Amino acid sequence: MPRKVATSRTAIEEPGAVETAAAMPAQNPEGKRPARKGSGSLDDLARTALKAFLIARDAAFNMRDLLTHSSRMAFLAIKDCEKELDVIERYIDERLPAAITRVNEARARQLLTSLKCTTDLERIGDLMMSVAMRVQSRTAKMAASDVRQLVEMSAILREMLDLVYRGFVDLDLECARKVLQMDKEIDRVCHGLFQKHGDHTTNLAEDLYSLIEGRSLRHAPKKRAAT
Repeated sequence: MPRKVATSRTAIEEPGAVETAAAMPAQNPEGKRPARKGSGSLDDLARTALKAFLIARDAAFNMRDLLTHSSRMAFLAIKDCEKELDVIERYIDERLPAAITRVNEARARQLLTSLKCTTDLERIGDLMMSVAMRVQSRTAKMAASDVRQLVEMSAILREMLDLVYRGFVDLDLECARKVLQMDKEIDRVCHGLFQKHGDHTTNLAEDLYSLIEGRSLRHAPKKRAAT
């Protein structure tokens, strides 16, 4: 049966040099990165962070294929995604300090958000790779009920990543609100294997909220119970 696997990618030294998906802002002709000031421009780093969302989303899609069809192609695609997310996190981490010294407060917030997002996305990639390796190494067939739960959770995760991606592209706060609600859906399905994925995606939604509103949900005062 036809399957969607992660877009064919080659090993990269700098993620900004790779052609991005059609939904991403267009790059210069011949695959060249836009001119950068110093070690990295805001547009370059922000575009690379958005690319990481698409890679993590591909990994979640391929997880479903691995679970339902034991697809070797899906396993290799997840592995490629995990490697690319590692490279992207290092790329942004190394270039952000120089870039952030040349921008105003609003753009500095965007750069910091890019770094926080790629850190969570890299952890999601690591977790999915860990799950994929465990599934791949099993000798006994998984129970059908377990497969159904894992497939449902991977589908929710993919939808959450897609929402956060669109939220960052459009600066749409409603996408962040939806993701925060969907985290409860993952918890409802299972408190086991995939729960940490949902938690990290919730972090991404909180980063989107912070970028748009200029304040963080993570440090909001908790309401006291009525006495």
